[in-house]
Amino acid sequence: MGIKKEVVQLLRRAPARLTSTKQVPVKMRATKSPRDVDSWRHDNVGRLMNSAIRRFEARVLEIMKDAGYRDTRISHVNLTRNLDRPGTRVTELAKRSAMTKQAMGELVDQCVLMGLVERVPDPADGRARTVRFTKAGLEWLDAFRKAVDQAELEMGDEIGQPRLESIRVGLAKYAVRHDSLRQAD
Repeated sequence: MGIKKEVVQLLRRAPARLTSTKQVPVKMRATKSPRDVDSWRHDNVGRLMNSAIRRFEARVLEIMKDAGYRDTRISHVNLTRNLDRPGTRVTELAKRSAMTKQAMGELVDQCVLMGLVERVPDPADGRARTVRFTKAGLEWLDAFRKAVDQAELEMGDEIGQPRLESIRVGLAKYAVRHDSLRQAD
């Protein structure tokens, strides 16, 4: 019996949640030569997502440069994605960004020098300090939002808006578990 017939039989016996018509069956890879043995390392979802992220972020930075924000780096984006508008402590920013407190402190220092953020006393604890956006930082944030919107629009034009929306929904669903696990720590 061929592999295709075996897969069909397995799917017929699988629980309904695994055989939903909304799911796309996983493509079976047949190994053709010894060289193909390692092809999985380059053709897997994680690798493809990393490549897509690098391309998407490069485009966002290019749009930011065109808008006059020539010094923006991905590390600055990482800080601002995790910074609440009212302000966030460095320890919390580090946790959200999966960075050490020291590395986040250096990143905050860079963004302070760029005029994007400032350190202010924490209203809940006068001994502690929080990081918050400056007026210029909020303008930068608006430009960043527009750059992300533009990059998403371009991506949708290339791969199709329905496919982009499907990717967004699928990734959000997949990431929910990770986010809830991180919050439980």
